[in-house]
Amino acid sequence: MSEPKPRPNATLDMRGRPCPAPLLGAKKLVDELAPGEVVELLSDCPGTQADLFAWARCTGNHVARSERRADGSHAYLIERGRSRHPATNAVLDLRGATCPGPIVEAKKLVDGMRAGEVLKLVSNCPGVRGDVAGWSRATGLELLAADEIAPGEFEFYIRKG
Repeated sequence: MSEPKPRPNATLDMRGRPCPAPLLGAKKLVDELAPGEVVELLSDCPGTQADLFAWARCTGNHVARSERRADGSHAYLIERGRSRHPATNAVLDLRGATCPGPIVEAKKLVDGMRAGEVLKLVSNCPGVRGDVAGWSRATGLELLAADEIAPGEFEFYIRKG
C-alpha cells in the first residue's frame, strides 16, 4: 500500500521543453508556494529526473512522488521545503540490500530501541515502500514519513510505539 498522493496547488506542463526549462519553471513556481504546498511538474525531458532530485536535495524541497505517464512523460509532485522530519536516534542505510533484508535488519535495530525513538531507514529495494508501510501497521510502529530521495531510493522515518 502506498501513502496518499499529495494534491497539487499548481500544475506546470513542460512537456516538449528541453532541460533546463522544466527545472527552472518548477523552481519559479515552488519559490512562490508556502511551505508544504505542492507543484505538479509534467516533463518528457530525460534529464529532468536527475536534475530535479539533485535540486531538491540542495534546496530542502522534496519530490513527494514521481510517476511515469502513459504518454511516456513523467509527473513529479514537488513539495515546498519545510522541516519535515523529526530528529533520529538511529540511521540504517540498506541501499543495495534486497527484500526482505531491509525489514529484517530494521526489525533487529528497532527491537533494541526505546519507545518514542525514531529510526531513519534508507533503501532502494523495489518493494520496500509497501513492505515498510505494511510492517509498520502490523507491528504498531508509526511511519512518520516516506520520501523518495532519488529515483527508486527512499528514506523512511519510523517511530517505535
